[in-house]
Amino acid sequence: MNEIKEIIKATLFVAGEGVEKKAIREKLELSEKEFTKIINQLKEELSGDNGIILIEFKEKIQLCTNQKYVDKVSDILNPIREKALTKATLETVAIVAYKQPITKLEIEEIRNTRSADYAIQMLLDNKLIEVVGRKDAVGKPFLYGTTDEFLKRFNLKDIDELPAYEDLLERIKLIRAETEVQQNTDSLYRDHEISQEEIVPEFLKGEDIQTIEADEIEAVD
Repeated sequence: MNEIKEIIKATLFVAGEGVEKKAIREKLELSEKEFTKIINQLKEELSGDNGIILIEFKEKIQLCTNQKYVDKVSDILNPIREKALTKATLETVAIVAYKQPITKLEIEEIRNTRSADYAIQMLLDNKLIEVVGRKDAVGKPFLYGTTDEFLKRFNLKDIDELPAYEDLLERIKLIRAETEVQQNTDSLYRDHEISQEEIVPEFLKGEDIQTIEADEIEAVD
């Protein structure tokens, strides 16, 4: 049973979110009693001062940060995450500006990314974009557009003052190509850091990127 317990722990770690208990139990061919016993053992192991705890909710289980360490974890991760997400957030607001109204899925397809949730939420929180309607498609997804605050922030009188969209696409391609090259090297360090001017289109240059990002990123609770 110890091996199965470690398999469940590893599964929850990789998932990074809640996993249905029934799915785990059936896949590992465990009885309700066996599964409950293992989960109770995991809870016991991951308790007290342990940095990771096991929680249960809505018939799911998940590994989460111990509330005792949330502030310290945030202090460590905030600067790292802000740096990593700056490019994504600026790229997202540029795409919304050019292609509005646009859905989250369409943004993700243009950026070739699996999730634009965080970038979109940051832009909504800073009132740079807003929900302008729903698309007449399956699920009726939200449509996003820029706000008057966006125009003021980037010193634009009207959205028509944006430069050519093709220029933005070329910049995105260059960024993506350089990232792929870097990922294929064995080095742990970049020989060349991409500057803000290389990341964003003309109208975003000079923007104080820290004001776009969240002041604080909460650890998983």
